[in-house]
Amino acid sequence: MFKAPPEIGTEVFARIPDQYRKSGQLSPERILAGKGSLKTDSYIEGPAFDRDGNLYIVDIAFGLIYQINPQGQVKLLVEYDGEPNGLKIHQDGRILVADHKNGVMLLDPSSGSIKPFIERYKTESFKGLNDLVFSKKGKLYFTDQGQSGLQDPSGRVFCLDAQGNLNCLLNNVPSPNGIALNLEENFLYIAATRANSVWRAMLLADGSITRVGNFIQLSGGSGPDGLALDQAGNLYVAHAGLGSVWKFSAQGEPLLRIKSCAGMMTTNLAFGGKDNQDLFITESESGSILRVRIDTPGLALFSHQ
Repeated sequence: MFKAPPEIGTEVFARIPDQYRKSGQLSPERILAGKGSLKTDSYIEGPAFDRDGNLYIVDIAFGLIYQINPQGQVKLLVEYDGEPNGLKIHQDGRILVADHKNGVMLLDPSSGSIKPFIERYKTESFKGLNDLVFSKKGKLYFTDQGQSGLQDPSGRVFCLDAQGNLNCLLNNVPSPNGIALNLEENFLYIAATRANSVWRAMLLADGSITRVGNFIQLSGGSGPDGLALDQAGNLYVAHAGLGSVWKFSAQGEPLLRIKSCAGMMTTNLAFGGKDNQDLFITESESGSILRVRIDTPGLALFSHQ
């Protein structure tokens, strides 16, 4: 439908040091997180920046959370019995982790302690959480992916409002993954990985959603993973398995293809660096964090409340 957009490349900003890598195959517990029988020594995801310019990433395969300073030096913060998949930082400094095994977790970076924050919906456990995002008014949206897909389109999207009420907004998504809000926060973007598409849901004033549509249809690779926005409202989509990040306009037109200089598993992304204009991409095949300069600054992901 559209012509191929221009392409730009990336550079390696940082790599997980050998001392933190785990040799061999994923343990049975990690296989449940949807990584199949993939052999790896590192599987990074969930990038997010704090106000000091430190980048946080998670390793779902081995239950690790890292902090990377602006110079690219990697520090292991915590290793625990979990499967951390997504991470976001609230304006008040709280770090929340979407954990496939344990639900939403709360991380204290100063002590390295991590504890449960949301473990259940009503009386049932989650399928397996994937990613999360804050709204400007303090709402927390997160995806519950589990093993859902086209064979079982039962993945869910939840919202925890500022009053602490947890509601299920969607329960029919084939593998909900990355999640983002548009600039006006009247639409919610959801990466439906196994459908190789990005959904768009209209948010109503009462917090419910309506008019859910297929906003972007991709092809190839494993499907869309992490999502991010810039200050012009353009949507960036990490296309896992294709070694690319796509930039789409607010109308869904492809504007740019950003190609990995490392492996093909471009899993997630976050804006940071000088003027918030560098895009950082987790490349999980090589255990590297890639970087590219973008012409439009990224949208800050802190809550304003």
